[in-house]
Amino acid sequence: MGIVFYDFTATWCGPCRIQAPEIEKIREKFGDKIEIKEIDVDENSELVSKYGITLIPTLILEKDGKIVKRFHGVTSASVLEKEIESLLR
Repeated sequence: MGIVFYDFTATWCGPCRIQAPEIEKIREKFGDKIEIKEIDVDENSELVSKYGITLIPTLILEKDGKIVKRFHGVTSASVLEKEIESLLR
């Protein structure tokens, strides 16, 4: 299954717009090694419910179908990179 990075976001969310460039850095660095999914909370209520999303942005890292890390609020690319690198080892 590998590693999946979920970005729960919305077009109207100010902090999500701040988060977007950080996600782009992750996409540039790891886009060929992990699956990155941007999930609009307004259009994906089933996933929002499944993952218990109560605030955005929420970022989730899954490895082999299991949640290994969850981030709430704006998170820097450097923090995300460290977590992803540790999962790729």
